[in-house]
Amino acid sequence: MYDLLFRHVLSKMDPERAHHLAFDVIRAIPFLKLDGVVSRFTKSPVDLSVHTLGLHFPTPFGLAAGFDKDGKAIRGFGALGFGHVEVGTITARPQPGNPRPRLFRLIPDRAVINRMGFNNAGAASASLRLARVRSLTHPRPVIGVNIGKSRVVEVDDAIDDYRQSARALAPMADYLVVNVSSPNTPGLRGLQELEKLSPLLSAVKAEAGATPLLVKIAPDLSDEEVLAISRLAVSLGLDGIIATNTTISREGLKTEAAVVEAAGAGGLSGTPLVARSLEVLKLIRSVVPESLCVISVGGVDSAYDVDQRLAAGATLVQGYTAFLYRGPFWVRSINIGLARLRRTRQGE
Repeated sequence: MYDLLFRHVLSKMDPERAHHLAFDVIRAIPFLKLDGVVSRFTKSPVDLSVHTLGLHFPTPFGLAAGFDKDGKAIRGFGALGFGHVEVGTITARPQPGNPRPRLFRLIPDRAVINRMGFNNAGAASASLRLARVRSLTHPRPVIGVNIGKSRVVEVDDAIDDYRQSARALAPMADYLVVNVSSPNTPGLRGLQELEKLSPLLSAVKAEAGATPLLVKIAPDLSDEEVLAISRLAVSLGLDGIIATNTTISREGLKTEAAVVEAAGAGGLSGTPLVARSLEVLKLIRSVVPESLCVISVGGVDSAYDVDQRLAAGATLVQGYTAFLYRGPFWVRSINIGLARLRRTRQGE
């Protein structure tokens, strides 16, 4: 049913407009008192829970940052079956993001190019909204909060900018993520250089206090850079690493070159990231202790993909782009598929 809707309606709409339409429907689920009904339909028949970061995750599969930029639909996404929802990227200062159009589908590749530019209402606004969500007695997924640099702030002043976000949002987050890997904020990826990254992470960690802290890295780093950042995360006492963000690469795409060129600059997400995100996961896990939480994201489409990441050492797995192509019951198919794989193994 959704496949027909996507092919004949949504794929012909402006991608950002379609995104907002889907988001509004998901956001409405708890307001229409449908979250209990939807949750019963999407819940796994077996226990898939994971304990990490001092938290209980009802399933290892969660929603990556980028879909819910301001934390407005957390309960709706939880009802759909996500075990955690990472909101953001949120910046200290409100910002509109880049000019439209800024979101493009590469349908033959089941991929998306975006240059949204951290459009969000700012850390203070998000903090108030998250406080309301946390005050409710209704069940909710684990809430991660992803923070980035405000566009108007110079790279040399990034530490204070990130500290401001952490100060406002760490008390409202179950875990906090430092995003230094989006390609859509000028100079941001340069913060992945160790001499810049180390003081930044140390400052945010001090501000975050008891809230678990993770760093999100790019797939375009060299293997040596991935290993170096992994070792740095361990030495600084971070709680985890998220790998990976979107890529600036356009290699190996099936979509016509003219369509890709017309989309222009931005981060590529979806199926083309599968191989590299899995490589980066294995690199990280080769040098970090088992206790460190490693969240794998990039090209995840099926329960098999999630299972493969878990087998390769991921503690948790996230998805986003496939949601646009598979629809609202995609999460249910992941959880049911994981349950089926687990039952099969137990029967062997």
